[in-house]
Amino acid sequence: MALSYLALGDSYTIGEGVEPAARWPLQLVAGLRDIGVAVDDPQIIATTGWTTDELEAGIDAAAPQGPFGLVSLLIGVNDQYRGRSVDDYRPRFTALLQRALGFAGDRAQRVLVLSIPDWGVTPYARENNRDRVQVGQELDAYNAAAAAICAEHGVSFIDITDLSRVPGGEAVMLVDDGLHPSAAMYALWAERAFQVARVQLADEVPR
Repeated sequence: MALSYLALGDSYTIGEGVEPAARWPLQLVAGLRDIGVAVDDPQIIATTGWTTDELEAGIDAAAPQGPFGLVSLLIGVNDQYRGRSVDDYRPRFTALLQRALGFAGDRAQRVLVLSIPDWGVTPYARENNRDRVQVGQELDAYNAAAAAICAEHGVSFIDITDLSRVPGGEAVMLVDDGLHPSAAMYALWAERAFQVARVQLADEVPR
């Protein structure tokens, strides 16, 4: 039986501006299938612009039925964008991580959390006079909080922020809005997630 997969997030998970197959969760699934892991296309609960509390409400509305064989979570950029503090983010992220664990049948090894990418390097940020250094520092604080919470719960925290910073401002790595990642950037995230998921799902690989 194929593993079920629940992907929770915002524009970065729904893939604003790219074809469905280019979304990083779909690219992750493709990679897992290539090594023989039977996994369904993900059930995605994500909408562009969602904050942590809006994702909570979205989960409530969708009422996903677990347990899932794999759950991913990537959330927080819109909290930062709206000027919310890390102290506000921390308990909201914790609650979402606990829900993700519940959807995974309380198996921490079946949950993946991705760090928030740095949108401060993008043309959109420059055109809207956003301070690149400030955005980066605020996201670093958010990610440090999320990483610590994941460590407390034994959940893998996958840092993709560096990937967003090195080539993230290049046109090929963005869709036409100059803000959201392209398929090429999502491929980098999916590869990094795959390297963790292949270990966590090793018992699902055919012998």
